[in-house]
Amino acid sequence: MSHREHRFQTEAAAALADPKFRWSQLLLFLGPSFIASVAYMDPGNFATNISGGAKYGYSLLWVILGANLAAMFIQYQSAKLGIVTGRSLPEVIRDRSSKPTTIFFWVQGELMAIATDLAEFLGASLALHLLVGLPLIWAAVVAGVASYLLLALERYGFRPLEAAITALVGVIAASYLVQIVLVKPDLGRVLPGFVPTFREPGMLFIAVGILGATVMPHVIYLHSALTQDRVPTQGPREKRKMLLFTKIEVFLALGAAGLINMAMLVAATGAFYGKGIENAGDLTVAYQTLTPLLGPLAGASFAVALLASGLSSSTVGTLSGQVIMQGFVDFEIPVWVRRLVTMLPTFVIILLGADPTQSLVLSQVVLSFGIPFALVPLLRFTGNRDVMGEHVNQPWVRAVGAVLAAGIIALNLYLLVQTLTGG
Repeated sequence: MSHREHRFQTEAAAALADPKFRWSQLLLFLGPSFIASVAYMDPGNFATNISGGAKYGYSLLWVILGANLAAMFIQYQSAKLGIVTGRSLPEVIRDRSSKPTTIFFWVQGELMAIATDLAEFLGASLALHLLVGLPLIWAAVVAGVASYLLLALERYGFRPLEAAITALVGVIAASYLVQIVLVKPDLGRVLPGFVPTFREPGMLFIAVGILGATVMPHVIYLHSALTQDRVPTQGPREKRKMLLFTKIEVFLALGAAGLINMAMLVAATGAFYGKGIENAGDLTVAYQTLTPLLGPLAGASFAVALLASGLSSSTVGTLSGQVIMQGFVDFEIPVWVRRLVTMLPTFVIILLGADPTQSLVLSQVVLSFGIPFALVPLLRFTGNRDVMGEHVNQPWVRAVGAVLAAGIIALNLYLLVQTLTGG
């Protein structure tokens, strides 16, 4: 452990030992949820939010709000499991499952990690291609080097990587603030978008796409690992205070992700809605159309946001893969090897000349398969007193979780069927 990490843990332990809650102590506990929040504003979210705004204006803002509230609930449950048990979700599944079951969970988890990284790394490569004009294959090489540099920050402890990821989230937020200023949305027309409605049949498909891009299995696994040993707790009172800090951090981080997603839809509405632009959800089309409509700053800010999103979410995807392997089979490979392996599908897709946005959408469909295998065990274990002790979920929390899980799984199955059948 580095001197910096030791000092951080000493200060955090002192904050937990303090019987009073102090807002000044919260800064010590910010980080894990901001890393997890990246999954909620990855390139898949760009495509669905832009499509929603371009086709239906502000009408689907309520869907983003609902999806974000669900994300807060789920990610808090994952963080809570790690804090209370000191084990990640994959480790808890391994502890309480047969070996064949554990192997099955591991294989599907690895496939989900690869599909995740495909979408995110491809998004970063496409952003570089659009921003500086590099051929897509060379943009992928540069994106790969940049992601290696981000992952190298782990050598210096978890705080530098958390700071870098949080800074990239800030870049996405700033980029979309620029777009909102350029679009100048009418607040009177924005607010009705938070009233639930489906005025056209096609809205349901886009809404399900937004939800489908929200809950990602890899980050459910990851969040439990990010909190499990970050700040060791001594006794029930400290654990309760740690959970309180975590609840606030989840609200702040996922709240920021929700606002960014809303900004994506609002900016897309202002730029594309009612202007007869075909395929605005295609990221290349969106970029190429923004400059003539709103000026070069709009196009540049969009590409910068996509680049920050792709790099940060791709890095988080690699970390998730490490957690999945270590948790399910108690085995690790060097992170640079995993980074290399998970980049290869993207290079293959580029060399084959496949459409980047279509490949990205297909990867999101693949991810739909993995949601039940992360979400259902998470809710099962956090509702089990043998696992959680006094911190077990109350009956009403379990009921909310069951409804959310059933709804999310059903909607993702709908999205899967509609996508595969061309509906």
